[in-house]
Amino acid sequence: MRTTILFLVLALVIVAVMFVLLRSRRIAEKYAILWLGVGVVVIVLAAYPALLAHLAALVGVQVASNLLFALALILLLGVCIHLSLEVSRLESRVRRLAEESAILRQSVETLEAKPDDGSSAE
Repeated sequence: MRTTILFLVLALVIVAVMFVLLRSRRIAEKYAILWLGVGVVVIVLAAYPALLAHLAALVGVQVASNLLFALALILLLGVCIHLSLEVSRLESRVRRLAEESAILRQSVETLEAKPDDGSSAE
């Protein structure tokens, strides 16, 4: 009974923290949805612990906690892959922006270095 209450409180804290981070715009919606989903799953599993045992029996896992650890491992692997893709995409964008900035800086320096042709009115 104590573990059920502990996991319910933990899941509610996760959901509350995600809402606070969303409201303060410190986390993007696409990431918050993932963690809100994790919080909801933890709430459901904490409220109905027999559900995890039933799922373990359905999948053929002997111990329900092993299924939970396997699911957590798969979730974390998916998050790592997703974040790696995001970092790669952002790295490409930063490189492109740095190149464009260098080209623009070179253009400005070239324009500033041109001698005045005397067409300015005095």
